[in-house]
Amino acid sequence: MTGTVREAAPADVDAMVELVHELAEYEKAPDECRLTAEHLTAALFGDDPVAHALVADSGGADSTVVGLAIWFRTFSTWEGVAGIHLEDLYVRPAHRGGGHGARLLAALARICDERGWARLEWNVLDWNAPAIGFYERLGASPNDGWTTFRLTGPPLVELAGRYSSG
Repeated sequence: MTGTVREAAPADVDAMVELVHELAEYEKAPDECRLTAEHLTAALFGDDPVAHALVADSGGADSTVVGLAIWFRTFSTWEGVAGIHLEDLYVRPAHRGGGHGARLLAALARICDERGWARLEWNVLDWNAPAIGFYERLGASPNDGWTTFRLTGPPLVELAGRYSSG
C-alpha cells in the first residue's frame, strides 16, 4: 500500500470537486451534482465550516489526490454523544484495491474513537454491491429497518412556507 491519508487543505479543493463529480457520474446522477470549488471552500474552510474532509493521495514523487472522505459531525440522543456522518467516500477506479478507501474509513474511525464519539454512519445505494461488500468486509452492517427521507427543491420550499408563526 502506498500513499497517505491526511486532512484536506485548500489546495485540494479543485481535485476534490472533480472527485465528487466523478462520484455523481458513478451513482448515475451527474445532473444532480452542482458542487463548485467555491461551495466546497466555504463548507470546509470558510467562516462557519459545516463539513470536514480527508483525502487519500497516491504517494510518490507525482503524488495526487485519488480519494476523499467528506464528513460532518452528528449527535445521537440515544448515545448522548457525537458521531460522524460520512457524506461521500470515493476513490478513483484506477486506485481501488490499494487500501485507500480502507485507510480513509480507518482514519474516520480513529477520530470517533479518540474523541469518544459513538457512531460512524453513512448511506450506500442499494445497487452498489461492490461498496456494500467492501463495507461488510470492514465489519460494517446495514441499518435495516430505517429508510432515509429527503426534502429538497420545491417540496422543501413549500414546507418552509407552511405553518409559519406570526
